[in-house]
Amino acid sequence: MISVLVVEDDPVAGEAHEAYVNRVEGFAVAGRVRTGQAALRFVEHTSVDLVLLDLRLPDMDGLQVARALRTAGLPIDVIAVTSARDLKVVRAAVSSGVVQYLLKPFTFAAMREKLEHYARFRATLGQDREVHGQAEIDRAFSTLRGVDRAALPKGMGEETLAAVVTALRAMPSGGSAGAVGEAAGVSRVTARRYLEYLAGTGMVERLPTYGTVGRPEMTYTWIGES
Repeated sequence: MISVLVVEDDPVAGEAHEAYVNRVEGFAVAGRVRTGQAALRFVEHTSVDLVLLDLRLPDMDGLQVARALRTAGLPIDVIAVTSARDLKVVRAAVSSGVVQYLLKPFTFAAMREKLEHYARFRATLGQDREVHGQAEIDRAFSTLRGVDRAALPKGMGEETLAAVVTALRAMPSGGSAGAVGEAAGVSRVTARRYLEYLAGTGMVERLPTYGTVGRPEMTYTWIGES
């Protein structure tokens, strides 16, 4: 059973989040608090696996709570629950150790999906053993971020997807479909197809690069994990 702490200053929203979590098989709410300080005090005396964390708390920024958990070395993961849509906030959340980002308002189905992906991620990396290679690590993180490799579109393969992901992750500033394809050992057209798929899952950011004649080149940047 995965133990969850709900941190939400709005009592109505907090009650709803608690009810949602308790409806998902394999999860149980260990407590619910309304401030960041209360959350940090709670984890001092109660074992928690996951914190469902509002980023806008009355006493402190939610990301400060996430960083404090990380600094303390506690084996606790964080799912951010917020209405903040600024990409800078998203990037700051990732660098603070947040493993999932859930935008308000959301439905029970949306939260259930995030929690189920998280549970599969824990099951994959929770084993005390060495991984077999990069593809296994990429597969674990893709499970966390919502890429279901067992349900890839027709004509797409797991090995090629892993190669494209690995190539793009090695490009901190992003890269074009041609550059990613060359690094992954596939054609530009194939790379673009996989990159567009990843962009659709939210794991890749896609931005046009201007300055060339004709149609602008797309630059793809990996944002699926820190």
